[in-house]
Amino acid sequence: MEYPHFVTSHILIVEDDPKISELVAKNLSSAGFTVASASDGKTALRLFHEKTPNLVVLDLMVPSVDGLEICRRIRETSHTPILMLTARTDEADKVLGFELGADDYVTKPFSTRELVARVRALLRRSQPAPNKDEVLERGAIRIDKARRLVERDGDPIELTSLEFDLLQFLANRPGFVYSRDQLLEQVWGDDRIVDGRSIDSLISRLRRKLESDPSKPRYVQTVWGAGYRFADPRSGN
Repeated sequence: MEYPHFVTSHILIVEDDPKISELVAKNLSSAGFTVASASDGKTALRLFHEKTPNLVVLDLMVPSVDGLEICRRIRETSHTPILMLTARTDEADKVLGFELGADDYVTKPFSTRELVARVRALLRRSQPAPNKDEVLERGAIRIDKARRLVERDGDPIELTSLEFDLLQFLANRPGFVYSRDQLLEQVWGDDRIVDGRSIDSLISRLRRKLESDPSKPRYVQTVWGAGYRFADPRSGN
């Protein structure tokens, strides 16, 4: 396989349309993943806790418990990557999905090749990097790149894959200001289908977890008209 380390990765598909569910399952299985499927929210949550998948492909419009609520409940206990499936017109749902902790989305109708590529990209980001043992110390913040762990004053902070990637990128160059476009390219890549509002939402989520007072951020700061930066503790900025 092209990505042999993903062969044993388990994907949970949450989709109530049997044709779409079968199509997604077939393509992910052909790509080397093991899959399980749920056609409603209650079954999805049960399977998530039973099978502990490596990634969830989540349609927003499923019966019993909708996709946004499923996303919220998963994020209460897990940072498992979540790839949303949504219609092109659901802009508000996309933003809310990111607020609740989703990592990426694919719009319907979608290319199965794109979906598989995005699944692989999310799994790559969520895995530890064994050759990168660097630890960043930024004031009270400690970022362990290899284990993808973050602590503040010694207390662990649970971050999603996207939140960790954004924090690490900003903290690599404290004091340096990045525009929204630069952050979008870094976090989502060149083939992104998200916009600047997604970065704003991700920053907001990160601050709620990282900052003692998110309304007065000490670490992840806004530079009005320019973008965002991680404060440089040496300069007070």
